[in-house]
Amino acid sequence: MPIPLVNSIASWFLKKRFHQIELFLKYPNEVQLELLHVLLETAKNTEFGKIYDFATISNYETFKERVPIRSYEDYEAMIERSRLGEHNIFWSTPIKWFAKSSGTTGSKSKFIPVSEESLEGCHFAAGKDLLCMYLNNNENSKLFTGKSLRLGGSKELYKENGTSYGDLSAIIIDNMPFWAEYSSTPNNEVSLMSDWEFKMKAIVNETIQENVTSLAGVPSWMLVLLNQVLETTGSENLFKIWNNLEVYFHGGVNFDPYKDQYQKILPESSFKYYEIYNASEGFFAIQDHNNSSELLLMLDYGIFYEFIPMDTYGSDNEKVIPLSEVEIDKNYAIIITTNAGLWRYKIGDTVRFTSINPYRIKVSGRTKHHINVFGEELIIENAEEALRKTIQTTNTEIIDYTVAPIFMKEKEKGAHEWIIEFKKHPENINEFINILDQNLQQVNSDYEAKRYCNTTLNILQIRVARPNLFYDWLKKNNKLGGQHKIPRLSNKRTYMEELINLNKTNSYS
Repeated sequence: MPIPLVNSIASWFLKKRFHQIELFLKYPNEVQLELLHVLLETAKNTEFGKIYDFATISNYETFKERVPIRSYEDYEAMIERSRLGEHNIFWSTPIKWFAKSSGTTGSKSKFIPVSEESLEGCHFAAGKDLLCMYLNNNENSKLFTGKSLRLGGSKELYKENGTSYGDLSAIIIDNMPFWAEYSSTPNNEVSLMSDWEFKMKAIVNETIQENVTSLAGVPSWMLVLLNQVLETTGSENLFKIWNNLEVYFHGGVNFDPYKDQYQKILPESSFKYYEIYNASEGFFAIQDHNNSSELLLMLDYGIFYEFIPMDTYGSDNEKVIPLSEVEIDKNYAIIITTNAGLWRYKIGDTVRFTSINPYRIKVSGRTKHHINVFGEELIIENAEEALRKTIQTTNTEIIDYTVAPIFMKEKEKGAHEWIIEFKKHPENINEFINILDQNLQQVNSDYEAKRYCNTTLNILQIRVARPNLFYDWLKKNNKLGGQHKIPRLSNKRTYMEELINLNKTNSYS
């Protein structure tokens, strides 16, 4: 079938979906409450459903009172049983796939259940909706006259019991409908390669021969790939290679640090960027207008939403509210109940509503300290554990530290920069750096993946702080005493630059 014909047929089907989207735009809270009823009814005969007597829950208030909020650690034992082949534990249909993502405290990786319902009704539905919204906003688009360059993960099989696990992107690619596979590049075999260095070369070799009209992937990985494309072809920008390229669909990490670098290699003002907000647990929101920084919360993907105001999060007075009670410009932690059997699950993200008619959001951060500039999702527990092991191995002592990213520049990879005030210095700082880097890879599989062959991240850097640097920084910022603490991890370099400048002086008075 000629690609122009595919373009017109796809456009017609995708635009029909827009009328369904209008339903939850008009009746958002009714759609959410009906969805909760369907989820409870579907899972009432599961082990989890019987424990909390889902059959007798008829309204949101009862659901809220009876079913506790849970973290991954609370689900881990049930998920492991499901991975070992047990069914009907927390969801009524068999779980065939588990999306592997970075670990929580005490575990290297999480394995998030992906059901048939969530794969079809959430992840695939979201992919179609993203295209639907883009086409509705860009009526003259020639998106389907070419192919989408996708950059996903690798796939591994959990061999003992036939279930599979891997990056969510790999699960999606492996189960992709024919029309999506037909309009994507590279092919599945290349997309699912596990050796990232070899995979990048294979993707470059295949895609430079294609008519690529869109890009899709995480900004940090995609930038590495696109720079390899330019290096291989000797071109100064991507339009010299793909002259019909019109949009980049991105998500996973904050795009702001990469924007300038993308504009250098994609210099045409007509080129568009569309942001998505998804995770292993589900697909949550989509940019629904050109040149917008707001994301439309998608309410009919099998996900019921609740929110915790961050000013109450973790306190004795923690408050949980439904979507109907959120307010504009307040920070909320997200709680989700899904069609893959996650019930009142804390995903660890925070959002801020920019609109409530319709419900639009901006992702505002994480409930914990973290660095996620390159998709490494380094949380404070990872940093503390790796540092603890390194201190023991090297027989050193530290007073304070903080960590910030070194952003990619041109073709230079990113890295993490640590500034550490030692009480007992290491005999060999380079040895200390290597051990710390290895320990970080051991406790965080996503950091390990980004460090593989220096593909996205170079080895970390350490600045040795002068005596009393952190005390002086607190003093300078009027933060001595009380509950004030040194910020351990930050996605920005604000604290780091202040400390570096202060480190050049003998003291602050």
